[in-house]
Amino acid sequence: MVLRVASVPSAHVYVRHLSVDPDHRVIRLPDPSPGPGLPAGQWWPPRMLDADWVREHADEFDVMHIHFGFDAVSPDELTALVRELRAAGKPLVLTVHDLRNPHHSEPGLHEEQLAVLVAGADALITLTPGAAQEIRRRWEREAHVLPHPHVVEEPRLRRPRPRRSGFVIGVHAKSVRASMDPLFDIDTVVEVLPDLPGARLQVNAHTDVMTPGSPRYERALAERLRGLAAAGEVDLHVHDYLSDADLWDYLQGLDVSVLPYRFGTHSGWLEACYDLGTVVAAPDCGFYADQRPCLSFPAGPDDARREGLGQALLTAYEQRPDWRADPDQRARERAFLTQAHHELYSRVLAGSVACTS
Repeated sequence: MVLRVASVPSAHVYVRHLSVDPDHRVIRLPDPSPGPGLPAGQWWPPRMLDADWVREHADEFDVMHIHFGFDAVSPDELTALVRELRAAGKPLVLTVHDLRNPHHSEPGLHEEQLAVLVAGADALITLTPGAAQEIRRRWEREAHVLPHPHVVEEPRLRRPRPRRSGFVIGVHAKSVRASMDPLFDIDTVVEVLPDLPGARLQVNAHTDVMTPGSPRYERALAERLRGLAAAGEVDLHVHDYLSDADLWDYLQGLDVSVLPYRFGTHSGWLEACYDLGTVVAAPDCGFYADQRPCLSFPAGPDDARREGLGQALLTAYEQRPDWRADPDQRARERAFLTQAHHELYSRVLAGSVACTS
């Protein structure tokens, strides 16, 4: 049975890597253009989350599956979406990637959005047992635990790590999300470096964060980074968004990547590092340690975070843990995810048909 899924979104790497299906039993609709004049391939804001879109295209899909993209959609609009899906007899599957939205400085709106979607979903998925337990605690709903698929693709997934000397710690100051506080962790690494002979800190920052006049300009961060670079305490690299190939080169040039998050749930960055064999030091907020092997440190308060991150880096330096995904296991995992999603879509669709017959 071929199932047509209105996937929100469809082009995201996580969603693309859910399927490896030569029989094409699941067809995910392409992302509708959000509007005229926007770059080709841009899926945000997703039109599929509009109740009018569901009404107009209900005969084109069997199941809706929401992953990301509802950041700016009001709870009332999501309620209208769920109502329209019910009227059309279209079941809803929700993957709870984020229990706390990394783009929102306060949790309130996301909690309201999740309350609507979790209550309206015919089935829930999440990535880790810890997140499933939290979903059960908050909403008394059971979520299927299905792991995050690989992020890096073949043949890069199998390419050996480059041989080099030294020990490189990386902190990435990309267009800074509300959940990130890179400067605190950068200063912590700088304090720890004298205890790690031969180690150095590489900071990659996006151009918009470092450029005065940019809407994303972070003055305190930019000035501190330029000062540290001038003093020779960090290797500072300022650039626009990296291509996938350049990003993989960058990550494999690190021994440790520090996730500078103050809150969060799961991480695609962690998955990419796992694919490439780069150790991750991650705060204990969210469920990163549930997701893939990593070195944990307290998310807060500041003194505990500083001490814990320093200890995590010392552990990485002294023990050099070898945590890299096995490509064959990643392939088996992807085949499992393909089958698991098809079975779940089939079950919710059968339940929907039974309810409307």
